[in-house]
Amino acid sequence: MHIRYFAWLRQRIGVAEETVSPPGEVADVAGLMAWLKARGAPYDTAFEPDEVIRVAINQVYARRDAPVGPGDEVAFFPPVTGG
Repeated sequence: MHIRYFAWLRQRIGVAEETVSPPGEVADVAGLMAWLKARGAPYDTAFEPDEVIRVAINQVYARRDAPVGPGDEVAFFPPVTGG
């Protein structure tokens, strides 16, 4: 699974992207976020507060209950505003 981080998430974690292999029980976005946070610093602080973080799977906005799989690209980013 390829993970991309944008804006302050990228700054807090220290990388723009990475490839990860979460355990099989990680089946959705919420599970992936919990697994990333459980990896400890800097992920635990980067994903706080996690309710404001937005996600896209394969470049399509997704909800926390959306399924994720090994071949997916998952992007995490803060709220976006237009102007």
